[in-house]
Amino acid sequence: MKCALVLLVFFSSLPVFGQQCDKVLFTGKVVDTLRPQNFYNLMIVNRRTGQGVFGQPNGTFSVYVNNGDSISISVREYPLVKLVVKADSNCQFLKTIFIEPKPQEVREVVVRPLKSLEQIKEERSALAMRETRLVTGIEVMQSPITALYQAFSKKEQNKRWIAEQNYKDDQRRVVKELLRTYIAYDIIELDEEEFDNFIAFLNVNDSFLKTATEMELITFIKDKYEHFRDMKK
Repeated sequence: MKCALVLLVFFSSLPVFGQQCDKVLFTGKVVDTLRPQNFYNLMIVNRRTGQGVFGQPNGTFSVYVNNGDSISISVREYPLVKLVVKADSNCQFLKTIFIEPKPQEVREVVVRPLKSLEQIKEERSALAMRETRLVTGIEVMQSPITALYQAFSKKEQNKRWIAEQNYKDDQRRVVKELLRTYIAYDIIELDEEEFDNFIAFLNVNDSFLKTATEMELITFIKDKYEHFRDMKK
């Protein structure tokens, strides 16, 4: 009888595996698998309560939770880690969390060689609409059939339209070269995606584009650029 009593007292004094824990001490450490890192924005969030605490810069943390709580480990520029608390026999949950940075997406960069202002000036001066031969003046009287053909022929109209479009494309190309040069010299700030909208906003006269001095062009484009930015705001 005494022996049975001693055994009962002995076993009752031992911790019971799987016992109910009022609170669980969750102790963990976050480790970057690629490089040593300080975590100044490490946060441990209890999804049941919606409350969070910050961890230490070395990646360690301790927080009291309930057994079975869902926890989120949040570190900026790292994927979110989710886990469920499972208490051990000492009402503790020890965990080392290995994380990897999010893969970085690098935008494609197109490198274009900058032309000198002198090269662009030569291109500006060379701008000319491809000539489409038209009968004019006294030639109309000498060849009225040809004049009528040119005026109403769809083929001739298409030739003139194509010539006009090629001329406009040449203008846009030269203006884009100017803009890239001005951006390189910190005169204006534009993204490549904004070029078409800004060129349409400029609406630069072709004669001015061909004959203006560098200072006149810079002043004109910089002034227009300021208005373009104000309108976007």
